[in-house]
Amino acid sequence: MSAMDVLGAAALRQTGLLKSNYFAVRGKPAVANQEIRTMDMTWITARIALGGGIWNQDNMAAVARAGVTHIIDMQIEFDDTPLAEPHAIEVLWNPTDDDFEPKPAELFQRGVDFAIDALKDENARLFVHCAAGVHRAAMMTLAILCAEGWDMHDAMRTIVARRPVVDFADVYVESVEKFLQQQLKTAD
Repeated sequence: MSAMDVLGAAALRQTGLLKSNYFAVRGKPAVANQEIRTMDMTWITARIALGGGIWNQDNMAAVARAGVTHIIDMQIEFDDTPLAEPHAIEVLWNPTDDDFEPKPAELFQRGVDFAIDALKDENARLFVHCAAGVHRAAMMTLAILCAEGWDMHDAMRTIVARRPVVDFADVYVESVEKFLQQQLKTAD
């Protein structure tokens, strides 16, 4: 069973189409990979995951086995770069405090540029995370999806539907909106 098979089952489980960790792959009974179940990652799209902190080498190994090629680390508490190096995973450490204060456009620009550049490779998979995967990573994932052309409300509904623990603080949504408005002005 490959990581792609497990991720496909995980995506189905998140949508409610698969209710258990037991499933069949190519007609053979299989069980979802324990590391993927314990690593706090939720696939929002087929190529973008959102979640909580990685913190240690075992969890980074699970992230690598899940096929992640790029990470946007939004937590100020810990830089994943040294953990990712042995797995050849590119990391953007984009630290910001979860302080419910407005966030600058530059924070979003760094993340969006990194994500768009990474996702040009059709085999790339991106994991956006902070410490808990509730505020900062959700905020950046929202900015990325909107920069890719998603309607903001559709993106928010999709994120929350797939990861119900997400809490879109008004100040963070307003920060994303302000960033997107600046993007539109720059494009004109």
